[in-house]
Amino acid sequence: MAKPYPREFRDDVVRVARDRDPGVTVEQIAKDFGVHPMTLFKWLRQADVDAGVKPGVSGGESAELREARKRIKLLEQEYEVLRRAAAYLSQANLPEKALPARERAGRRRDPRRGDVPGVEDRSPALLPVARSAGG
Repeated sequence: MAKPYPREFRDDVVRVARDRDPGVTVEQIAKDFGVHPMTLFKWLRQADVDAGVKPGVSGGESAELREARKRIKLLEQEYEVLRRAAAYLSQANLPEKALPARERAGRRRDPRRGDVPGVEDRSPALLPVARSAGG
């Protein structure tokens, strides 16, 4: 991308183009200053908008909009990160029934074998009761 012209230079070229003598074209002025004629036409149009002669978005408003759009994009990215983090962290505190079936399948325990979660020491006397209750 080409480096933008300095603001003072653009203002000077626009001033010269506006104060030109009759018979001098915008193309000639653009050639004298070494800019493309379409660039000079854009500068003239933007100067009219900034002066309030023509409707449109002024240079200051355009810069504000650009900054606001950048800020909105950043906030949307932050929101997405926080939304994903909240969803991830909430999965860690869910009871087993709320987990997907695939994950629950790996965590199932068989009470007939004595590996019931939360019961650390299983006495052998309770095993027959658990077997008869389970089937």
